[in-house]
Amino acid sequence: MEVLIAILIGTLFAAGTYCLLRRSLMKLVIGIILLSQAANLLVFAAGGLTRTTPAFAGSNGLVTSGHADPIPQALVLTAIVIGFGLVVFSISLLLRAYRAVGSDDMNAFNETDRIS
Repeated sequence: MEVLIAILIGTLFAAGTYCLLRRSLMKLVIGIILLSQAANLLVFAAGGLTRTTPAFAGSNGLVTSGHADPIPQALVLTAIVIGFGLVVFSISLLLRAYRAVGSDDMNAFNETDRIS
């Protein structure tokens, strides 16, 4: 199972990097989404993949062995919220740039400095 998750993480990082290197602004946003999901899976997989019960603290305040680690789960949950905010902000910038330039292509932004 870990090998499959590692291949998935590598594929998401490769696809996200490929999308970031394209000229389209929409592909840039898709690349940001893919990279954030790959980073979330990486943190989640680094915490250990277990199919055991959720972590509950005992009467002494410690989590016993055999339970899932709650720290990577909390970090991934926070990263999902931050990633969603980043994507919404990127889409709003994309919309504003598209309205100003009239194109989704990065090369069209070179013509914005010229005075008509």
